[in-house]
Amino acid sequence: MAEARVEHINLTVNDPDATANMLVELFDWRIRWSGEAILGGYSVHVGGTDTYIALYNSGQTQAPIPGDSTHNSLMALNHLGIVVDDLDGTEDKVKAAGFNTYSHADYEPGRRFYFDDKQGLEIEVVSY
Repeated sequence: MAEARVEHINLTVNDPDATANMLVELFDWRIRWSGEAILGGYSVHVGGTDTYIALYNSGQTQAPIPGDSTHNSLMALNHLGIVVDDLDGTEDKVKAAGFNTYSHADYEPGRRFYFDDKQGLEIEVVSY
């Protein structure tokens, strides 16, 4: 039997199109689908062939509370982890897009850095 794997996650964001376009630009992904979604909302599916992120907005989405940490909230997303082959090249793209990188670390079995997108979504970029 094959090992189970994550096919997608569904994440509520302020602007699904803007977030999808950022992910396409930085990680060479593609928009797989976009359109009407549950509760009168709108979704964009962005990713690769086998996995993707569904970016959703209901039209009534509430902004996070400034300074509020997701680490103490049940079922909250703390960060999005993305594996790349070329960590340094990807970091160059992230910086060129105007994002600040932080928490660089070399650890067994790889290397990583983090950045926050324009709406505060923390993204970890890792290379093994």
